[in-house]
Amino acid sequence: MNRRNFLYSSGMLAATSAISTSAAPLTGSAHGVTPGIQLYMMRDDMTKDVAGTLKKLGAMGYRQLESYGSDKGIFWGMKNTEFKKLAAGYGLKLVSTHHNPMSLTEFEQTAAQAAEIGMKYLVCPWLGPQKHIDFFKQAADDFNTRGAICKKHGLRYAYHPHDYPYKPVDGQLPINVLLANTDKELVDYQMDVYYTVTEGQDPYAYLKNHKGRFKLMHLRDVMKHRLPKGSEEESACDMGEGILNFPKLISAAQNSGVNYFFVEQSRYYHETPLQSARKNAEFLK
Repeated sequence: MNRRNFLYSSGMLAATSAISTSAAPLTGSAHGVTPGIQLYMMRDDMTKDVAGTLKKLGAMGYRQLESYGSDKGIFWGMKNTEFKKLAAGYGLKLVSTHHNPMSLTEFEQTAAQAAEIGMKYLVCPWLGPQKHIDFFKQAADDFNTRGAICKKHGLRYAYHPHDYPYKPVDGQLPINVLLANTDKELVDYQMDVYYTVTEGQDPYAYLKNHKGRFKLMHLRDVMKHRLPKGSEEESACDMGEGILNFPKLISAAQNSGVNYFFVEQSRYYHETPLQSARKNAEFLK
């Protein structure tokens, strides 16, 4: 199932100059970076063998996980405590998850389950392109509501922009409208630097101008020679093979308040997702 086509496809929520197989500090950064990975990248492997895939990721040096609303749920068909125990056995901790559309009642239940096992974030991954900017103003209100629910449970709420929030709607950028209309005490953001760059925006400017708002980041590179127009989603490559200066980017992100970094890849060129995950883990070393 294509996550981007599924998530939030029915409309509103239910209400460039842009690096351990261990958790050692990142060379040249002000602070250590704990290697994390988004499990959507490993969706086929996880569907076939949850324990085996987690074991391989732990052996590569990943220490943090971000899940998503898979067909088996964010805990992969297990109870929250069971998944936590399984992952911990391989040196992994579930820090955050992207969530599917759900009612506020369901969201509250998810927040309680996440809090029970020490997770830090629930993340909205998709709103979808819209014709009018008012949609995003309404989305901001919904984010504030969900952020308050998360805060009550000791969690944080965040939004993950894809490409469309950087495209003008009614003369405004949705990402700017969302940032302006969400309460910083309740809502954080997860930058996917790939989309920020491919949409012609400056990730450093967003980190600087909205210091403290971006707390999580997805890491993948942008090809030096971009694919034809209309193929931007496929212009991704593994870290270190494209145009982004990751030591500089990660240092700037840390200085701006980003605490969690997750490898994610969408394009696999003569490699499997596991091979890509290993290559990116080696690059982070």
